[in-house]
Amino acid sequence: MKRRDFLKTSVVAGAALSMNIEGLSAALNNPETAAAAPDLVAVMGGEPEVMLDRALEALGGIGKFVKKGQKIVIKPNIGWDRAPERAANTNPDLIKALVKRCLNAGASKVTVFDHTCDDWQKCYKTSGIEAAVKEAGGIMLPGNDEKYYKSVTIPGGIKLKEVKIHDALLEADAWINVPILKHHDGAKFSCAMKNLMGIVWDRQTFHRGDLQQSIADLCVWQKKPVLNIIDAYRMMAKNGPQGRSIADVQTPKQLLASTDIVALDAAGLATFNQYAPVKLEVATVGHIGHGEMLKLGSTNLSKLNIQRIKI
Repeated sequence: MKRRDFLKTSVVAGAALSMNIEGLSAALNNPETAAAAPDLVAVMGGEPEVMLDRALEALGGIGKFVKKGQKIVIKPNIGWDRAPERAANTNPDLIKALVKRCLNAGASKVTVFDHTCDDWQKCYKTSGIEAAVKEAGGIMLPGNDEKYYKSVTIPGGIKLKEVKIHDALLEADAWINVPILKHHDGAKFSCAMKNLMGIVWDRQTFHRGDLQQSIADLCVWQKKPVLNIIDAYRMMAKNGPQGRSIADVQTPKQLLASTDIVALDAAGLATFNQYAPVKLEVATVGHIGHGEMLKLGSTNLSKLNIQRIKI
């Protein structure tokens, strides 16, 4: 992909969902908004650690999100027993760098976990995330047993009213959501909002009901991530969420970050459509529109200050 096409592709908007991201390219190139603190940062062309540093710098530094003495949780996607090059899980180099940045900011403890789909020990090891976290000074926690979860209510949820969430998040001072961008055969698209399914025990509740609405409902939970970071260094363009072969993988070498989880997923979908063989309309990825209707964020990217960084 030519660099001038970076994040230019718009997603087809569904009028009923009030989705308008046709102004994404204009927002990225608007000199009047470039100097202000951005609502969303999109970085292209570097290695994960370098892109993370550039994104954090643009957003005001890691200290804006992590305070001295805080207990921090980082929630990647570690759902599958797949090596990093298969793009089923978040890039371990990104997680390693983020753990280091949190500790350097004065975090008293940084823990990492996921409620995996495959065997949790295999997922943690094969993904490379367990080794990366330990090398950086963080702590890996299991998420494979119901004893680690407690029931919480979701005031404002439409379909999802109560769910069991991992203790680590309940005890944390703040947490950071770090999904990988990929195709998903059930939800159609897996990114920041979908990644929250890994914080709960009873995931089958989502699949037995309205999956798209339940994903959005979970994001209503009052303890929201202080930052969302999309890993799009590698991207599973088809056959997600676990993939069939390396042929399913593209390498955008991108990273996107924002506190607005809805805007970030909308921008992630624009990136996804540049590489995926089957393009997705936002109306097809219902949880994004549901999230906007629940006032979790904006899909009107033309109204946001988006900073683009090329390395």
